[in-house]
Amino acid sequence: MEKSLVRPRPLADEVARSRGGDADLAGRVDRLCGRIERLDPLLHTFVPEAGRPERLHAEARALAARHPDPATAPPLYGVAVGIKDIVHVDGLPTHAGSALPPGVLAGPQAAVVDRLRAAGALVAGKTVTAEFAGSAPGPTRNPHHPGHTPGGSSSGSAAAVAAGLLPLAIGTQTIGSVVRPAAYCGVVGFRPTYGRIPLDGVIPNAPSFDTVGLFTADLAGAALAAPLLCDDWRGERQGGPPGDGPPVLGVPAGPYLEQAGPAALAAFRVQLDRLAAAGSTVREIELLPDFAWLVRQVRTINRFEQARGHADWFARFGGLYRPETAAGIRHGQAVRPEDHETALGVREHVRARLAEAWAAAGVDLVVAPSATGPAPSGLGSTGDAVMSLPWSYAGLPAVSLPAGVSADGLPLGLQVVGAAGADESLLALAAPLERALGGPAR
Repeated sequence: MEKSLVRPRPLADEVARSRGGDADLAGRVDRLCGRIERLDPLLHTFVPEAGRPERLHAEARALAARHPDPATAPPLYGVAVGIKDIVHVDGLPTHAGSALPPGVLAGPQAAVVDRLRAAGALVAGKTVTAEFAGSAPGPTRNPHHPGHTPGGSSSGSAAAVAAGLLPLAIGTQTIGSVVRPAAYCGVVGFRPTYGRIPLDGVIPNAPSFDTVGLFTADLAGAALAAPLLCDDWRGERQGGPPGDGPPVLGVPAGPYLEQAGPAALAAFRVQLDRLAAAGSTVREIELLPDFAWLVRQVRTINRFEQARGHADWFARFGGLYRPETAAGIRHGQAVRPEDHETALGVREHVRARLAEAWAAAGVDLVVAPSATGPAPSGLGSTGDAVMSLPWSYAGLPAVSLPAGVSADGLPLGLQVVGAAGADESLLALAAPLERALGGPAR
């Protein structure tokens, strides 16, 4: 694919233009719609929408009328955002990547969209998702190479930011649906601590794991958006080294890290060398010796809750579900409620064990590959979410940082994991890591 299709637009730059007097919202809407019209037939990041320009112009006029002085307007004034199509938006239907009738899936606008609109953002449209945020992929292509997946399930959101269609997009992560596509597309993906952004108005996959996250071109963009979207954001970071010094990094040795493929592990070693050369202390720690058992607990919870959430729809419209989604629901129907409760109880034990090991090792952050390797060839799969699995199970915050490219030119990501509730520290402490790694893939 042509290099010009990979051109992330930093959110901070978009905000600065608004603050600098670029109050021509009509012109910005025209440029946005022009980019979508030009690039999206190739990338398929957006759910098709008839009348998108007219809707956006009407929203822009209403926004300008509410805030006639851009200098005193809200922080995301006029910034275009994409919303994953399992998140309800007033005025737009929700399809969830499925063939079910949109009226069946309708619901009140999501809390995260309320917050974006209150901050002055314009909803550019719904971005493509795998069916019901599962494993049945949509049509989105990777901007770095059209023959490769962008990852999923937040495929459209990640690809739209990578291609410069949007400076900010919303996704969700049940297991790896923000971190993995961010890595595949060479952008930043931030998954907050479980529950930090309300899930109201989001079609569930597995409510015990589901987390609203976001995509930006760089870490500064995530740090700009997170306080506007997360509950109870604190201006100061919590813990970590004093000043702006590099953090102490923990590398989880053992069976978890062995899930990554040879290319990811080789790149990870290079990334660790760069971080150590930039001043970070790197320590191996034993975190997940029983990883295979943990995977079974996650699958038990995920499938049971997926089947429970779709019980009514699947009974009425089962023939409209794609085979991958239907298979997962049928698997979940066979899970016993007592096994689900046991797996939830195990999660509390795992959270405590991780926190204890973390503290004993004296590390600020844990680092690992964001995915098992670069984006796989073909569009029939969204890739493997296993590298995010333990952190999503424990509800820990994580961010994927662009971390170079593979031998065939596809982006790679470094996953940086923080302590529960310490999202502020995670984003602050990841900043020197981003600098050491060289920033977003271009």
